[in-house]
Amino acid sequence: MSASPVAERSTAMSRFDAQPIRHFLGVIGRTVFVAFMLAFFTLPVLWLVFAPFDKTPGLGVSLPEFTIANFRTLFKSSSALSALRNSLILAGGTAALVLVAGSLASYALSRVRIPGRDMLLYVLLLMSSIVTGTAAMVPTFQLVNELHLIDKMLGVVLVIGAGTLPTVIFILKDFMDNIPKSYEESARLFGARPLRILWDVVVPTARSGLAAIAVWAVVQVWGNFLVPYILLRSPDKSPAAVVMYTFYTEGGQPNLRLIAAFALVYSLPVVLVYFFVSRRYGFRFYGGIKR
Repeated sequence: MSASPVAERSTAMSRFDAQPIRHFLGVIGRTVFVAFMLAFFTLPVLWLVFAPFDKTPGLGVSLPEFTIANFRTLFKSSSALSALRNSLILAGGTAALVLVAGSLASYALSRVRIPGRDMLLYVLLLMSSIVTGTAAMVPTFQLVNELHLIDKMLGVVLVIGAGTLPTVIFILKDFMDNIPKSYEESARLFGARPLRILWDVVVPTARSGLAAIAVWAVVQVWGNFLVPYILLRSPDKSPAAVVMYTFYTEGGQPNLRLIAAFALVYSLPVVLVYFFVSRRYGFRFYGGIKR
């Protein structure tokens, strides 16, 4: 028995009325989610900006009672400035190591066809992700000790550089694959050797990828606490990530004024490097040739 025309019209009208309600609820849900995510990522940044200039900073975000006394106290400490210098040395050394070694290895893997090449790359990347620095710290410490590199910055640079190198090779190989071989063939016609071709042809073409890798390597070193904390024994060689740990009392209470000021100073070099490299080279991860 079929439904009456009146019942059919009422059912259609109820469905029509429900559509705007569902759309309105969906808009509200998306807005609440975006607002929550924005607050989740914005509040720490606001604390980083406001707290260093507050006389009595707390864990919450509030308008500061303006002062620069926190920075005066911070810069009176010689360990803070030396820690930033040590971080710059470690970051620069690691970036240089992974750029040179990564460029040579990725160029060779891109141009030389060997059996199991792609499988080797994936295995290296997988192992570098599974065997993290924490899991491999005991054998790493023993190896560094056998090489007599304990309490030397070179040991920290080698350990962090070795841990990041598989990812660097994997990313740079994509840039090398997208560089036309005709560029290299033209250089060979003029008598250029492989290293000259790499330096004058390949590196300038893949400079955006190298710039992105350089910033990524600096970030990996800049925020690394465990490796320098274990391998460096002398306080005057400790980087900023380790020195920040000393801004706590013996009872474990944080000195928020020093921590806030040091956190802002500590963040500025990486931010400046990012904007400089982004403005000069740009970040593109789709190969060496601009499309």
